[in-house]
Amino acid sequence: MTRLHLFDLDGTLLHGSAAPVEISQQLGVEREIRELERAFAARELAPSEFAVRACALWSELTDEVVERAFTGAPWLEGIREVWADIRSRGERCAVISLSPDFFVRRLLGWGADAARASRWPVLAPGAEAEAGPYPREPVDPAGILTPAAKVKIARELCAEFGIPATECVAYGDSLSDAELFAEVPVSVAVNADHHVRELASHQYSGRDLREAYALVSPGIR
Repeated sequence: MTRLHLFDLDGTLLHGSAAPVEISQQLGVEREIRELERAFAARELAPSEFAVRACALWSELTDEVVERAFTGAPWLEGIREVWADIRSRGERCAVISLSPDFFVRRLLGWGADAARASRWPVLAPGAEAEAGPYPREPVDPAGILTPAAKVKIARELCAEFGIPATECVAYGDSLSDAELFAEVPVSVAVNADHHVRELASHQYSGRDLREAYALVSPGIR
């Protein structure tokens, strides 16, 4: 029976960081975004409220800025190798994240079968774009994912790939992953907080996804 491996992004594939933090570092508003991250973690902000406030900080955001943030981010080691091994076994891997889709989709180039994320306003293609400051359109709350949406998307991916929910493995680190961890039979808490450590089948602390993957698979061939 094939399996579906579901990966969170912020705090999981990214060690000690999140896509909005990496983007904000490029724009010089890291302090402000970390305050929003704190409020979101404390459940003082809904995901859509976080998105609206983050967009207000990113007036100079372009695709070029996102690419620099993505390239320079503190990724766990071995992501490409793990995903290549998953696919070599006839299994599937996907990323489900509340972060902006224009950041998360770049992981398709690393070997993910799917990357599902929040739909944020469209980016200008570069620094010389004439479209005006970001965002050029309002945030659509319906397009911003919630923790509950991760479960819905996981079920949709199971149907798309023809994999039963009983064959899913989830990797995550925080409260936004708790509902998904409660849904799947096998889960790995990666550098996680107490919200998911108590739910997880396995726990991993470190900076190499290959080691976390080895807890649920024989290891990279």
